[in-house]
Amino acid sequence: MSCANHDQCIDDALARAEAICARAGARLTPIRRDVLREVWSNHEATKAYDLIERLSRHGEQVKPPTVYRALDFLLEHGLIHRIESLNAFVGCEHPQEAHQAILMICDRCGDIQEDDNAAVQAALRKLTGAAGFTPRSAVIELRGLCRRCRETH
Repeated sequence: MSCANHDQCIDDALARAEAICARAGARLTPIRRDVLREVWSNHEATKAYDLIERLSRHGEQVKPPTVYRALDFLLEHGLIHRIESLNAFVGCEHPQEAHQAILMICDRCGDIQEDDNAAVQAALRKLTGAAGFTPRSAVIELRGLCRRCRETH
């Protein structure tokens, strides 16, 4: 996930989150908003304890259960993705669309790119439908080198 204007990228993510929560009748409380802002603060995987540390720098000590509850809320509303292989989180680029995320994780620089390829989505629906399986969540993680790292090393 790279963007030309990172501050605008964060502001856009927060605005989308506000709209999604309003439509769902949910509240994006200050702590949920702060956690989401920190997840979007870079385009790399962010671990929960890193969030706790960064949020605690801004004032009072933030307790782990508070951050975990906020992360659960953000996951439930499709605003972030959990990267299982890293036990970390990344902002969702397409929270307004129901999709199974395809995350390409660079092993060298840590950059994460998200895609929601329609053909892959259709194949997953066909696969799960044929099996009579209803997925609760799905994230496909691809590990390797991003274009920038591949071209510069």
